[in-house]
Amino acid sequence: MSQHVRKEAWEWLKAIAIAFILAFVIRNFVFATSIVEGTSMDPTLEDGERVMYNKMIYMVGEPERGDIVIIQRPSKNYVKRVVGLPGDTIQVKEHQLYVNGQRVKEDYLNQHAIQQTSDFPPRSIPEGHYFVMGDNRDISKDSRNGLGLVKREEMIGRSELVIYPFEDWHMTR
Repeated sequence: MSQHVRKEAWEWLKAIAIAFILAFVIRNFVFATSIVEGTSMDPTLEDGERVMYNKMIYMVGEPERGDIVIIQRPSKNYVKRVVGLPGDTIQVKEHQLYVNGQRVKEDYLNQHAIQQTSDFPPRSIPEGHYFVMGDNRDISKDSRNGLGLVKREEMIGRSELVIYPFEDWHMTR
């Protein structure tokens, strides 16, 4: 084998190794994907859509109200919207969400979802926990009814982009 061929092969091996290392780092520390299961996030996210989520965002910052987050639980991952932060008081009255006594305008919900939001009395959110709800309030398993309050460490990322089906690509924020 000539010196030129060996050098060319070595360059290709280095390029392939670097590509694999970059893919590993990006997949494990920066971005990952999750599949939306069920209709609890309709109309924002639909059953079967694949979302890309940012794994690094909560390593450098905290979840914000309105973020669509991926919640890791032993049985499965959930995709929900953060509506209450640590220290907040959450309430729904007359189908409207109130945080700390102020009505929250939820532009991401359609009228049907708003009308299906069941009332509940004020609930205080302790430090280190978040209150999450699905956008399809009628059927969503969330902080109101089974998922419970979400610990900060259970949030493994923020949804950024629908990547599948390809014709439905859009930002989730």
